[in-house]
Amino acid sequence: MADLDNKEQTEVDPADMEDVEDVEEEEAGEDSKARQLTVQMMQNPQILAALQERLDGLVGSPSGYMESLPKVVKRRVNALKNLQVKCAHIEAKFYEEVHELERKYAALYQPLFDKRSDIIKAVYEPTDEDCEWKQEEEEELTVSKQDEMKEKAKLEDEKKDEEKEDPKGIPEFWLTVFKNVDLLSEMLQEHDEPILKHLQDIKVKFSDAGQPMSFILEFHFEPNDFFTNTLLTKTYKMRSEPDESDPFSFDGPEIMGCTGCTIDWTKGKNVTLKTIKKKQKHKGRGTVRTVTKTVPNDSFFNFFSPPEVPENGELDEDSEAVLAADFEIGHFIRERIVPRAVLYFTGEAIEDDDDDYDEEGEEADDEQEGEEEADEENDPDYDPKKDANPPAECKQQ
Repeated sequence: MADLDNKEQTEVDPADMEDVEDVEEEEAGEDSKARQLTVQMMQNPQILAALQERLDGLVGSPSGYMESLPKVVKRRVNALKNLQVKCAHIEAKFYEEVHELERKYAALYQPLFDKRSDIIKAVYEPTDEDCEWKQEEEEELTVSKQDEMKEKAKLEDEKKDEEKEDPKGIPEFWLTVFKNVDLLSEMLQEHDEPILKHLQDIKVKFSDAGQPMSFILEFHFEPNDFFTNTLLTKTYKMRSEPDESDPFSFDGPEIMGCTGCTIDWTKGKNVTLKTIKKKQKHKGRGTVRTVTKTVPNDSFFNFFSPPEVPENGELDEDSEAVLAADFEIGHFIRERIVPRAVLYFTGEAIEDDDDDYDEEGEEADDEQEGEEEADEENDPDYDPKKDANPPAECKQQ
């Protein structure tokens, strides 16, 4: 009887089943419409912009905790903030002393940099002892094998010397450095390269003791057909002092402005300007005339004519962007290029810089691959056999 009762309880009227199916279909239809509506909304740029603006407004917004604190606690927090301002002023003094240390050690580095310059310019020919360099792979070789390889290399060098004229110094040293560094190569134009072949040295000069913080980049050129200057300079003025209106923003010395120099171009050789021809039609007579105009031209040498910072410190957006890029380049030349020039010439410093991003890049690649695999699995037209048999072009590569 119990079984019969259960059967009676579990039996469902077919008409009721139809009602259930209708409800499920309606719910599924509503879900599908909601998804379609969401996709349409996310493809609308205005809705996306509004959503992004809303999200940006939430970033860094206060949690309300500070407002909820009792007045006596807020009072103590103000005391901590006053202490923080004093810390910022001490930190500023610390960086001033760091600048003095940089100035002191620059004098110790300079004789080595001068010798580097003499080798590049062929003023000094390094001795065999100077040129001895032990490669990592040679460390595991026997002494006899090393001697054999050195002798072979020497014979090959002598053969090459007989075949062609021995170049002086290290040709195109600084031009190669510029071309190897993305930050500088982006500024470099094809018409700049013949000029930079004449660049012999870059030096950094720090301000004297007791003077306002600054540094000068000196670009030394051999005599050339492009300009009469043998020295081009760029001066960067710095400040290590918290801003009174926003002392908590202090994060070390900042570049306050920079000044370039006048380049005395040879007639017709100024690569920072170009001549264009425009046709103008007379409104009344309808005659056409050709007008020649001189306009600015993209060039690395615009680096020596930065925008002037007005006394009130206010700049338009374009000038601010130019100066921000200029400060980054000046700082990079001072901090990295001049001290490690040979490693940027050989490309070894580039590899070191790239290593800083490898791990992050691999993670990003893995994440992208995971997303692609997920997309493939969800794609009804995806055929794994196509991946197993790549096109002929891919196989050849």
